[in-house]
Amino acid sequence: MQNMQLSLTVKGNGAEAVSYLLAKNPNNLYERDEKGFKVRSVYPVFSNEEVKFLIYVKPDPIDLVRSSPEVYDISHYINDREFAVSSLFVSAIRKALGTALNGKPQEEYVQWVEHRFDMEVSFGPIATDLPDGELTELFKPIGYNVEIKRAASTLRSKSSALFITLTGKQTIQNLLKHLFILIPVIDNYKHYFIDEREIEKVERYGEGWLENHPLKQFIVRRALRFQNLIKQSKFYERERHNQENKETKKIRLNELRYEKIVDFIGTLPKRETIVDLGAGEGKLSVKLGYLDGVKEILSIEPSNKSRVRAIQRFEEAEGTDGFTPPTSLAGSLYYYDDRLVNKDIMVLCEVIEHIDEYRIPKMMEIILKDYHPKVLIVTTPNKEYNVIYDMDETMRHHDHRFEWTRTEFQQKCVQWMNKSPYHIDFDGIGDEHPEYGHPTQMAIFRREGK
Repeated sequence: MQNMQLSLTVKGNGAEAVSYLLAKNPNNLYERDEKGFKVRSVYPVFSNEEVKFLIYVKPDPIDLVRSSPEVYDISHYINDREFAVSSLFVSAIRKALGTALNGKPQEEYVQWVEHRFDMEVSFGPIATDLPDGELTELFKPIGYNVEIKRAASTLRSKSSALFITLTGKQTIQNLLKHLFILIPVIDNYKHYFIDEREIEKVERYGEGWLENHPLKQFIVRRALRFQNLIKQSKFYERERHNQENKETKKIRLNELRYEKIVDFIGTLPKRETIVDLGAGEGKLSVKLGYLDGVKEILSIEPSNKSRVRAIQRFEEAEGTDGFTPPTSLAGSLYYYDDRLVNKDIMVLCEVIEHIDEYRIPKMMEIILKDYHPKVLIVTTPNKEYNVIYDMDETMRHHDHRFEWTRTEFQQKCVQWMNKSPYHIDFDGIGDEHPEYGHPTQMAIFRREGK
């Protein structure tokens, strides 16, 4: 069983003062029981010039179940959050590190509270939905260099468990304030009921750094979770303005994509059969159903949850004058499906960036060589445009596996074509910037000959 752990290494003159700030004697093993967890701390290294402090938490899943007021549920035994650094970990170590977190050591060591130490901090394992770029941007603006490593896995080639290492100059108190807010944000999970007291905690630990953090709105939203609490916090006004503006842009860009695709298909002489690949909840499929001349729309989606919502959309629109009801089919882009062969048009609207990059060439080979539609339309985010969203170091959605520049996308399209009987045109969707182009880039593959 993997222990949750946090290690802190400090080097330089005065390093030994860390033990007084932490209020932990280097000659004694600290060991306490904290509501289903065993908390221990030790000093593997201790000298005037270097101190390494390690605190680790070992969960007891049986004790966690016994102490829970909830009805027995097997998920207690398989919940990964009980074995990952999260709000559970932060709560377990809060009492052990309370002196340092509050900045109240013995009087003769108060001067060291504001001392910035050269430090290295490592913690994990982490379970998160955030890509590495966003993890880095949580810590980089507050003075840390960030290294992310994945744990070895015997079951998968790429483990989802992360270990994060931070380096930089920081006070011990500020380090703990950062971690006590950002660790639950990274995990996006809190094991306790969140109420107004959480606002005070976020504002207390965030004082002096969170108000100027470029991801403040994101951090506060994930820390407080509920809109009624966010509205009560001092961060609300700016959060509301930025979030509403962001959502407006997102909705508008989605509509512009659909509008561009539908308008383009409307100009094609042959459009009787259309395949919407990775159709999600069927929003584009419905709009395609109103096109003149369309006789069949196959809405392909692997998620049953999304397909249920798509079918509801189709049923709501069915019976409208001139509407061709799409057919929802379960399907995967990775495997050949003879129902999709020789259609007039195929569409991949904002789909490829959600797929592992190494799988895309084979997927495109199946589409272009086996299905060989007359026209294939592919849209994907333009990475260069992200700077306009003040997010040039990150991706637009936590599930994106990659985002490409215009040059990268065009080079990939040429590689995918690979002597297939197609030629390609490139276009953009959304407000065009003179340097960064459009927010969405689009490729149109047209099959040559019959």
